[in-house]
Amino acid sequence: MRGLAVPWWVAGGYAIELAVGHAYREHGDVDIALLRRDQLAMRRLLDGWDVHAAVVPQTLRPWALDEVLPEQAHDIWVREHPDGPWRFQLMLDEADGEEWTYRRDPRIRRPLAGLTVEEDGFHRLSPEVQLLYKAKGVRPKDEADFEAVLPVLSDGQRRWLEEALEIEHPAHPWRARLRKGVFDS
Repeated sequence: MRGLAVPWWVAGGYAIELAVGHAYREHGDVDIALLRRDQLAMRRLLDGWDVHAAVVPQTLRPWALDEVLPEQAHDIWVREHPDGPWRFQLMLDEADGEEWTYRRDPRIRRPLAGLTVEEDGFHRLSPEVQLLYKAKGVRPKDEADFEAVLPVLSDGQRRWLEEALEIEHPAHPWRARLRKGVFDS
């Protein structure tokens, strides 16, 4: 990724672990995210790799070098060669100017400048944003991620996530746990 001149960041469970400061569970893959508008820069960087996009959910097809993926494509799988293991998953995030927009509900937004956290030149997705993605269908690993990162979330991060969940998942069980100690004080 050193040759990529556009912003990118670690996402998924590793982003949560980096926020927590230590490993606590196994991971099936490495998630890397970037803005949809920067997809061709990433694709060109991966020239020579075997790159497949999920244009139709749960169906992978090769992603041609100069092809702009359609709006419904969000997930891309990458490996060195067709017989090799998948090395990482790319995820395309949406933006409107200098604002990140949540692809599932564009009413949820935040400045791009606050989307990621940089540590030692390394960018990771802010944990509250990653938890919003994980809130869609809480799996055991998502619950583990929530439990692990909850103690390190600031009041502002908790408030942002609770408000985003109010829009996207009004009955989500995490909402009450996020409010505890923030909205009651």
